[in-house]
Amino acid sequence: MASEEEDMNLIEILEENVAIDTSRYMSYVQSPSCGAIATFGGTTRDTFEGKTVLELRYEAYVPMAVRYIKTICTSARSSWNLNSIAVAHRLGPVPVGETSVFIATSAVHRADALDACKFIIDEVKALVPIWKKEVYTNGEVWKENSEFLERRDELGNSSCQKKVVVDGPERKGCCGGKVKMPPEA
Repeated sequence: MASEEEDMNLIEILEENVAIDTSRYMSYVQSPSCGAIATFGGTTRDTFEGKTVLELRYEAYVPMAVRYIKTICTSARSSWNLNSIAVAHRLGPVPVGETSVFIATSAVHRADALDACKFIIDEVKALVPIWKKEVYTNGEVWKENSEFLERRDELGNSSCQKKVVVDGPERKGCCGGKVKMPPEA
């Protein structure tokens, strides 16, 4: 049985060639009790480090990605007073100018909505198993997000093989992040 807070989260990993309908997620988080809606939309830009970008391609381990995003939403709710959260991420090719990820949060006050929105996108990019390939006119390359690299550097190699508590029995892990993962259902 889902908690009331989980009922106020909309998390979707969209199949290939399904565009993100930002108005759908804005409508989801809108509430007469809220004075603020904060959003973030990540779009494909046309250049990276002087190279012409044709598109981005995303792949994901969807069940785990959804679990991580749910946990990130729970963590955001524990830090900010939020009404609703919506997170959508596309898979497959995302052409230049189109949205690949969209976050919307609603709260009574703007500070909560804004801070939580930034936290959620940063955590999604650092922790969620969604992989990005940049396709250029002269080749392609799988990319690691800078947030992931920063988190890895913060943890350092000293954390490897330490026991990590993951909401339940202790498990060995290499990279213990801030977000605790619930046991698989």
